[in-house]
Amino acid sequence: DLDTARRELEEFIPHVRNISDNSIRKMAGRDLARFKQFKKQGIAVKFGRFSHKENNQIRKNIEQFLLITGIDSAEKLLFTSRYPADKDTINRLKADHLFCEKLSEGIPRPWRLIYYRARKMFDSNNYKGRYSTEEKEKLIKYQALHGNNWKKISQLMSRSNLSVAMKYSEIKSAANYGPWSKEEIQKLMHAVEEEIRKRIEKEDGNCLSSLEKSHREISIDRETLHDKLPWTEIAAKVGTRFWRQCKQKWTTILTNKMTKGQRLYRGIEGLQAKINLIKRLYEMKVEDKNEVDWEEVSHAVGDLPKPYVQAKFYKLKVSCVPLWQKKTFSEIIDYLFEEKLPELEEQL
Repeated sequence: DLDTARRELEEFIPHVRNISDNSIRKMAGRDLARFKQFKKQGIAVKFGRFSHKENNQIRKNIEQFLLITGIDSAEKLLFTSRYPADKDTINRLKADHLFCEKLSEGIPRPWRLIYYRARKMFDSNNYKGRYSTEEKEKLIKYQALHGNNWKKISQLMSRSNLSVAMKYSEIKSAANYGPWSKEEIQKLMHAVEEEIRKRIEKEDGNCLSSLEKSHREISIDRETLHDKLPWTEIAAKVGTRFWRQCKQKWTTILTNKMTKGQRLYRGIEGLQAKINLIKRLYEMKVEDKNEVDWEEVSHAVGDLPKPYVQAKFYKLKVSCVPLWQKKTFSEIIDYLFEEKLPELEEQL
């Protein structure tokens, strides 16, 4: 019963009313029993970024499934269509050995999100570096032929679905790389406001007329100003910048407004902010950056937007930690605390 399934899922997924009937049927089969089990254990269903622990659990689940079935690679398991000669055998093994169940074992998230994460982790077409001019031309040609069929285009280009979709978004926007004009900033601010209002009104579920909605004042928490905004849609409304530029510019605007235009990370205040940042991250004792409560860190540093603090941490890491790419998150924090912090305190 679709209504019953939707009602039961709503306990775990608040936005379930916006999910299609077909997806509800799949979630009722793949997720509902798991969610109930997690509830008995006192574990809440999670969304957002995957933690280091969850990524390791996905790797473990994949390795165990390969051992059970004898399939010789994660790529064959997760990208079966790339191997037409083995497709029928692999699909039969996946059905016989309950692939959906095994992949999601121990991870309190919707199966679909776990599957997409696994595909991203094990896709040999990921992380291939910058697009050449020839590749960009091919991408434009393939999109004209196949529309937004990113699965088909990714196969033709040997790049991941996400990579080709995001790169096309950047190309299509006819992005301007110079300083932002007043008109562009106004378009950006209007686009962000529109998306925030849309989100608030959907959550409120109020029945105000569209005229009242367009003029009323709204009260929102700070995180709503920068968290999980649909940047691809916002970039489309701006028209002259791609999504990453829009996100960075909005973070700058937000930071200037929240700090009343003060120049941060300069002089004594800058040193103190870096010291506070390192100390707070060290005190958290987390093993993975995805487990960091960046909102809490931003308060410790100086009541700044979360993306701004994340960007400053990245800059600190890259400029101060030798061979940081080969270190774990906790090793990076330990290095900053033991080596960089005394130096900063001495300068202060």
